[in-house]
Amino acid sequence: GQVRIYGADNPDALRGIYLDGVVLDEYGLMMGTVWGEVIRPLLTDRQGWALFIGTPNGQNQFYERVKQAQSEAGWFFAEYQASRTNILPADELTDARASMTADEYAQEFECSFEASVKGAVYAREIQQAREEGRLTHVPYDPALPVDTFWDLGIRDTTALWVGQRMYGGAVHVIDYYENHGLGLDHYASFVKGTPYGRGDDWFPHDINQRELTSGKSRIEFVRGLGLNAHVTPRLDVDEGVHAARMLFPKCWFDKQRAEKGLEALVNYHWRINAVTKYWAEEPVHDWASHGADAFRTLAVAYQQPRLKRQREKPDYDPMDWPRFRPRRLGGPADGGLGGRGGYS
Repeated sequence: GQVRIYGADNPDALRGIYLDGVVLDEYGLMMGTVWGEVIRPLLTDRQGWALFIGTPNGQNQFYERVKQAQSEAGWFFAEYQASRTNILPADELTDARASMTADEYAQEFECSFEASVKGAVYAREIQQAREEGRLTHVPYDPALPVDTFWDLGIRDTTALWVGQRMYGGAVHVIDYYENHGLGLDHYASFVKGTPYGRGDDWFPHDINQRELTSGKSRIEFVRGLGLNAHVTPRLDVDEGVHAARMLFPKCWFDKQRAEKGLEALVNYHWRINAVTKYWAEEPVHDWASHGADAFRTLAVAYQQPRLKRQREKPDYDPMDWPRFRPRRLGGPADGGLGGRGGYS
């Protein structure tokens, strides 16, 4: 047999050969078409194998392959964090940590895809949730109401999170939905069509704006669609981000049903000011901002009494639950007593 070393900078030069197996090193730095258009067909005749290895470098094709390996049968997945393998001496890791930023260290030594998103707003919070096993299967509790939390888009994406607040302060985030180009009636139908018990539907402050044609506010419209609509206080973006960071340690996310929302939180990032070279005052408005804005709605709604600079008094206090008798404490991993599970 032969072992050959090729470069991936000119993948077309590989066409016409066959492979019994291939190791793609630093696959995330290769062109996105290398695997599907070149390498995979070269393995077909021999039913060959492939091994993808590398360091996180943003949510690119390597990230997609990692997700595939974690979820599909027939794949093997392994992650080797320096803090767990104990291969590198402790003093070497200490020295590396002292000369690198926290995100650089998490990316290079702890295999963090979240930290590899430069300027990621919730990098540390997502990484902590992953390490504590709070990205897992989160069951729906029919004994407690289910609330929704929205970010509205007119010509843009509308996103909403679905959550339950448990006894003891834990928040179970059990679902996520987004779409675009559709009216509010579509999203109202989605909410009412879920198998979850109905609670309250929380919207950002701009839902109070009135339409010029009808003279009605959008909150009147959504209430007419059968939603139990309430409005969160108007806060600056940084205040909303602070509220989200305060709530994160209490959140348990269903990693399957809320997968797309979690990806939005991972990729929500600050923009670098081209002149000052510092982070801009507000995060980038892109596809990830819709899910992140909806999560801010969740955080503000569930923490209103704790926010110091509250500008509007809400018409409903989410901390007051006279109608319900909570019965669960903590997270789902051990039946609600705050246990921790692993992740793959």
